[in-house]
Amino acid sequence: MEKREEAKEVVEDEEQVVNPWEVSAKDGGKIDYDKLIDKFGCQRLDDSLIQRVQRLTNRPAHVFLRRGVFFAHRDFSDILDAYEKGQKFYLYTGRGPSSEALHLGHLIPFMFTKYLQDAFKVPLVIQLTDDEKCMWKNLSVEESQRLARENAKDIIACGFDVSKTFIFSDFDYVGGAFYKNMVKVAKCVTYNKVVGIFGFTGEDHIGKVSFPPVQDPYFRMTRDVAPRIGYHKPALIESSFFPALQGENGKMSASDPNSAIYVTDSAKEITNKINRYAFSGGQDSIELHRKYGANLEVDIPFKYLGFFLDDDAELERIREEYGSGRMLTGEVKKRLTEVLTDLVERHRRARALVTDEMVDAFMAVRPLPNMFN
Repeated sequence: MEKREEAKEVVEDEEQVVNPWEVSAKDGGKIDYDKLIDKFGCQRLDDSLIQRVQRLTNRPAHVFLRRGVFFAHRDFSDILDAYEKGQKFYLYTGRGPSSEALHLGHLIPFMFTKYLQDAFKVPLVIQLTDDEKCMWKNLSVEESQRLARENAKDIIACGFDVSKTFIFSDFDYVGGAFYKNMVKVAKCVTYNKVVGIFGFTGEDHIGKVSFPPVQDPYFRMTRDVAPRIGYHKPALIESSFFPALQGENGKMSASDPNSAIYVTDSAKEITNKINRYAFSGGQDSIELHRKYGANLEVDIPFKYLGFFLDDDAELERIREEYGSGRMLTGEVKKRLTEVLTDLVERHRRARALVTDEMVDAFMAVRPLPNMFN
């Protein structure tokens, strides 16, 4: 008999809080990912698994895999087993459209999903939860729908294959078979369970309480319910948290535009944000820095380079030079500015080519089997 998973999405103890809306560690400390792996019942994405991905796809592993940005999984080995046998699978990810433009943290799952689609040559479904943001962010229905289409343009600009990618918004698509599954899921989730998972209180409106069956990103609940209604458990690949410019315990927020780099930022804005707001692990003076070097564990410019600098050899050189004090904070920030300016400019050019007709093409309903051709 299959062992049921405990559908609990919240980790809260004296050291750290991780739930769908908040991520923080005690006294400005680091998130303990080993503890998360244990609490959430995941497995680490180790080197043997990464080597297997490279062998099966005949291409180098993505930088996010090589550097542990995506660090854990549930049943990804089963997906690779199926792929090796010639069996079919598809990818799923999503976006809650609550702002006009995406920041770099929002781009990370789409950059990685683009790699997975290209590497495995499989279909992709992207869910835009405009209904969720209407309820949680107090946006009007019309504004939520408008933001969903604007965000879709940024997603399409990442380079997805339109013949293998279906993007849908909940407001436009929920109904039919989708609604039938929602009802099946809802019948399997008690009120006490949903309160335990999401922390709802008597002050939350009933729209929030009824929403979880709509959205698959609440994956532990999905994995608990799926076998009970006749489906396979979805396999997951999970990433580390992308820090705000102000540091690990900062929060990227649309209310503070200086907390993140947005894909709409100009080269001047990117330079200013990195120079003024990116938290440095360098020492207080050049003399001390030359003597002790930078604290790379807290240095945001170096952490960002770990996400976005493709060249492994250059990153290692910066690690050695900066960590030893031979390289100064200003030099690292300058290199990061170059990397991010180039990335944002390439994204801006790609997005400018995305038309409303292209958005319609990605959102055109078609049978999933046709996308495997």
